[in-house]
Amino acid sequence: MADRRGIAGLGGISLALAVLTPLAACSAGGDDDRTGPHKVDAARLVHLSAEGKVDPAQSVTVTAVAGSRLTDVTVVGPDGRVVAGRLADDQRSWQTTGRLKASASYSVRIAADDGRGGRGEITQDFSTLAAQRLLTAKLGPDSSGSGVYGVGQPLTVQLSEAVKDPQARQEVEQALTVSSQPAVTGAWYWVDDKNLHFRPEEYWPVGTTVGLAFDGTGTRIADGLYGGDRSSLKLRIGARVESVIDAAAHELTLKRDGEVIRTIPVTTGKPGFDTRNGVKVVLGQERSVRMNGETIGISAGSSEAYDLNVEWATRVTWSGEYVHAAPWSVGSQGYENVSHGCTGMSTDNAKWFYDNTRVGDLVTVVNSHGATMEPFGNGFGDWNVSWADWVKHSSLGKPFSTTVAASQAPATGMIRPEV
Repeated sequence: MADRRGIAGLGGISLALAVLTPLAACSAGGDDDRTGPHKVDAARLVHLSAEGKVDPAQSVTVTAVAGSRLTDVTVVGPDGRVVAGRLADDQRSWQTTGRLKASASYSVRIAADDGRGGRGEITQDFSTLAAQRLLTAKLGPDSSGSGVYGVGQPLTVQLSEAVKDPQARQEVEQALTVSSQPAVTGAWYWVDDKNLHFRPEEYWPVGTTVGLAFDGTGTRIADGLYGGDRSSLKLRIGARVESVIDAAAHELTLKRDGEVIRTIPVTTGKPGFDTRNGVKVVLGQERSVRMNGETIGISAGSSEAYDLNVEWATRVTWSGEYVHAAPWSVGSQGYENVSHGCTGMSTDNAKWFYDNTRVGDLVTVVNSHGATMEPFGNGFGDWNVSWADWVKHSSLGKPFSTTVAASQAPATGMIRPEV
């Protein structure tokens, strides 16, 4: 349905590409006695109202005068794509069925005959009005660094405005393109009205190159809301690094591409501070970080209070859960859980873990008495959601296969040497 809201200066503007008028016949009699078609001057056959400025939410219409009929109408957008349209059964009128973009220029080619052997063709241009509200997308992860991530890294989209309507959400998903080499099956999950995550059904294959783009420029998303500037990113998936922390056995086992590389004695959260179970994704790494118990609700001066400078810290939740060096608890590592929720190990082991882990790698905690890692809000718990439930939170309601871009190249940056 036509949408007259959200576009500056609209007054029910319509586009009438009218009107085909035949030239006089050349024969002495009233009938044209030519045996084949002849050209007619089409320069006067087309008119664009409002100086070519139209509401992108409205249909573009082409009409022919009595006795004439349209033989072809083609509308091409700035990206070279043809806008879908429908020709009336009597070939007297044509209108767009595809959507126009805001702030865009279009070319219209019209071919018609006058019913008496005369045929003409003309091309005209028009442009659409600017939108008052534009939807932009901040894409993640930020690939400005090495551009290489672990197999558990989800793709993220943060929208500039909330999108609640189901149809509008479909428009957003359709404006998002995920490309990868090799192709994978995946789906979007609406975390809330402004945030989406994409993950494959299974972990990313090792060595995959991934591209993500939001290309909804000028596309109508909802009443008065149109897609803004294009944004894109590229990244590469490194080795499959998975660490399993067994809170009952007090050990961490790191595997690379399925092979056990090292088992490390650790300590995890003690009763009342139990480490979260479930799959987590490495969020970042800090050579040194200050940890203070007050940030997790422990009162200063209490028996549980702490304020420490911690080395070789690998973060797995935003609330402050790390895998880090804990030289003060070496005597308990491998035997009992004495931390406030983090996974502690010796300084040498923590440095080795730091050096052999990257953002996007998987860290799974088992056999803890803690709750399960929440899917969203405290990091990337995306892999704790079953695939069936994940797909249900897509506005399209189904998974899709990623496209494979022929020109897709690996992101810049080298994979860290594996030790």
